[in-house]
Amino acid sequence: MSRAMQCQSCLPWGSWTQLCRSLPGSRGTRSVYLCAASVPGATGSYFLRKILRASSISLPRGCVHYQRGSQEHSVQPSSSRHGLSQLRNVASSDAIKKHQKSLSAWFSHQPNEERQFGPSFSLDAVHVDPVIRESSLEEILKPSPDLTIQNQLQQPCSRVISLQNLFDVDACGRQVKNVVLYGTVGTGKSTLIKKMVVDWCHGRLPHFELVIPFSCEDLSHSHASISLRRLITKKYQHLRDVVPMLGTSNLKVLFILNGLERLNLDFRLAGTELCCDPSEPVPPSAIVVNLLRKYLLPEASIIVTMRPSAVRRIPGKYVGRYAEICGFSDTNLQKLYFQMRLSQPGCSGENSMGSSSGERENLVEMLSRNLERHNQIAAACFLPSYCWLVCTTLHFLYFTRTVPPSQTLTGIYTSFLRLNFSGEVLDSTDPTNISMMKYVAKTVGKLAYKGVMSRKTCFSEDDLQQCFEVEMKTESELNLLEVFRSDVFRFFLSPCVQAGKEHTFVFTVPAMQEYLAALYVVLGEKKTLAQRVGKELSDVIGKVSEDVAVVLSIISKVLPLRFLPVLFNLLKIFPRYFSRLSGKDQDAIAHTMAEELFKEEDYYNDDVLDQINSSILGVEGPMRHPDEAPDDEVFELFPIFMGGILSRRNRAILEQLGCSIKNLAAFEIAKAMKKTVIRNSRKGLPPSELMDYLFFLHEFQNERFTAEAMRSLRTVNLSSVKMTPLKCSVLASVMGTTCHEVEELNLTSCNLDTSSLRILFPVLLRCKALHLQLNSLGPDACKEIRDLLLHDKCVVSNLRLANNPVGEQGAQYLAEALAGNRSLTHLSLLHTALGDQGAEVIAQHLAENQHLQELNLGYNSLTDTAALHVVEVAKKHATLDKVHLYFNDISEDGKRALHSLRMDRDGVRALVFLTAGTDVSDYWSHILNVVQRNLPFWDRERVRQHLALILQDLESSRRQTANPWRKAKFLRVESEVKKMLGKLQHGAL
Repeated sequence: MSRAMQCQSCLPWGSWTQLCRSLPGSRGTRSVYLCAASVPGATGSYFLRKILRASSISLPRGCVHYQRGSQEHSVQPSSSRHGLSQLRNVASSDAIKKHQKSLSAWFSHQPNEERQFGPSFSLDAVHVDPVIRESSLEEILKPSPDLTIQNQLQQPCSRVISLQNLFDVDACGRQVKNVVLYGTVGTGKSTLIKKMVVDWCHGRLPHFELVIPFSCEDLSHSHASISLRRLITKKYQHLRDVVPMLGTSNLKVLFILNGLERLNLDFRLAGTELCCDPSEPVPPSAIVVNLLRKYLLPEASIIVTMRPSAVRRIPGKYVGRYAEICGFSDTNLQKLYFQMRLSQPGCSGENSMGSSSGERENLVEMLSRNLERHNQIAAACFLPSYCWLVCTTLHFLYFTRTVPPSQTLTGIYTSFLRLNFSGEVLDSTDPTNISMMKYVAKTVGKLAYKGVMSRKTCFSEDDLQQCFEVEMKTESELNLLEVFRSDVFRFFLSPCVQAGKEHTFVFTVPAMQEYLAALYVVLGEKKTLAQRVGKELSDVIGKVSEDVAVVLSIISKVLPLRFLPVLFNLLKIFPRYFSRLSGKDQDAIAHTMAEELFKEEDYYNDDVLDQINSSILGVEGPMRHPDEAPDDEVFELFPIFMGGILSRRNRAILEQLGCSIKNLAAFEIAKAMKKTVIRNSRKGLPPSELMDYLFFLHEFQNERFTAEAMRSLRTVNLSSVKMTPLKCSVLASVMGTTCHEVEELNLTSCNLDTSSLRILFPVLLRCKALHLQLNSLGPDACKEIRDLLLHDKCVVSNLRLANNPVGEQGAQYLAEALAGNRSLTHLSLLHTALGDQGAEVIAQHLAENQHLQELNLGYNSLTDTAALHVVEVAKKHATLDKVHLYFNDISEDGKRALHSLRMDRDGVRALVFLTAGTDVSDYWSHILNVVQRNLPFWDRERVRQHLALILQDLESSRRQTANPWRKAKFLRVESEVKKMLGKLQHGAL
């Protein structure tokens, strides 16, 4: 008797906490097999079904007659020697080689998402086998143990089985012919099958001479009777010379049936008759049933993939081995996958060099450390699908140099869901045929939305019951919930790893909660009971009113009663009235979006892209104490995802998943957003919030709306925002929707480099005031700035490059720019390491400039010669009237020479010290403010020495004047300098 018994009852109804099924770790003797396959999980059922459907080839009519003739003259088995010879001939035949070549070509194709959101890898480059655990029907049907993620990570597993050993003899020594490979959504079932097919095509699966894969989704759409032989040749035309040998030789054949839950199989004799003839036409479901019964081609091996809820559809007596795909239940497998994926040469783009290689290694190291902490990301990466999502998100964050419309964060998450769900129905036996994603949006989306509104990420069992079980009224709804709990629940929710919260659930990745909450709102699922009843009543009355109108028109001709037209008009009132009310739903969505986007309590958080980066790579530094109060939860991605879901491309993908968002609804929401979002954006936003707003406009992908929003922004302040290549690309893309001039663009301390300036070049051309201080911009960056200033469309009038390592070479590029530029009036090169040589180069080209009005060369180690040369050139300049030379190495003689300058006589004023002869300089407060602002970035000892010299100069000048008013001014300035020196010595500045 088979060790697995036939299923006789449904899965027991347990608590939500019991869903923490053991995902066995295998830290011990597990060996890792690296070979051909695509990204685990993420490129799973959707892509495999697509390949199997696409490989279908129709045959001409003559082939059908050929099959019949082949059956009539079938070769009968003779001696064993003749059989072996025939077997070798068949195995080496051209038909099978063509079949291998065709399958390899189809299954080696990468999905669009692979090429769109990252580099496209060969099948041999990136694959880590998930853990496969031998199971039994009894184990599948018993209640799940109440285990936490920590238990799952530490639990050893002695029943791990490799893909190559699935058809080994069982514990009783019997040869296994039928294998059921099951796993929840995202564990990598279809990807593992894809790997198996490619392995066979490349000769790495020698147990079988012929492999024939079928998509059960494809078979489910065909109800016409067809023979097995005709079915094979219909899908794989090049096997027409091999098909006649099926059942008549010792050919070792493997049938692969992917996604068996799509077929409604009936193993009762009354439901499906017996059939042993591969040439007899029967429904496709009957072919599958008889193959599994071993009544049709009993010598063939069969591997079936399915979700856990469908395992009981096959009687246990027809299954030789049950195997569960447990994903990456060992964190070492997760690390190995990330190492292989992120270390690929093409990961950082086409122009990646050594620096990019170092960045990739740093990413892998940070990710590994985060996994070792048993962070929530380790729980998420149990599912190989989420490993793909993590790598794709990191590629988007770190290696995106340009952002075409197809590359958005919302697009990544929408495509991720398509790869895993692909419009699948939750339960093929349910008459409603509700799509899996639609069900998730209605239920899990409701839970996510309630969490966002209450700023909560951990959910108790009571929370789950309120969102999933409260509205259960029919047997059908209860069955759908049972299938969801078995197959899909763990894809979105996992046990919390935080101490003290082991029996609560969190979303597998934090951003998924915000995405599903946004989807729940945009789909219009957030309705009151009155709104739902009104909508249904309106639809019913609207449909009935047409029929009633016809009847009333006939009656009115026979019986001219005056009240009939009145009654008819009353029937039309309600649908019209409700349609006006439903239009307010779009206003409510737009209002929710604006309210969440501009929430003042989130104004001083990191921008959303940095938040995503921290959620994946962790936060470097000391761990938080368990008793320390956690920070408030932030949900700033929620409104951004709402905008992204409304983009045309994402709506098209969601339509495929069964979540329809009409064009009219999207248009009305966008129209309502103009009243709310754009109006609120005109208020002054902090830099991080402004970056979030720009990212929202990029995700929304509505060029007309974005252009109107950007025209209202004349000043863009992004100071202290870490401008990665992605953020620079977003800024360039969003501002590229208009051509208006920007009054001021502040990019102070934004980690800009040469590549950032190249990305932002079109934007910088249109900025009148450009702040680039504190960005480590060296000579190479100055070359880009030179090209910017020499461009005929450049409107930059005020350029600040303070506290950048410009150097002498950079000064050469800037001097060339000064000679040819026609727009620049103010240039600040404060503390840019120019030295005398750099200042001399600028002075040589300064005469060719006719528009500069102010030049700041302070704190550049200039000596008397260079300083006086610059001033001599400035005296002859037509427009230059102010030169800043403070905090340079100027002697007393040089100081006296510069003090002798008069604006009315020499046409230029040099700002060197706080004194002007026996009086205080008019610019003393300006100089001290510059020192105070830049002190954190300057050499403190050198600043202290300069301040001491300034103090001596002030005291000397005060003693030289007899004017009490001037003495009072000197004393005031001296007190400010002494105060600054005191704070400097005590480290308060």
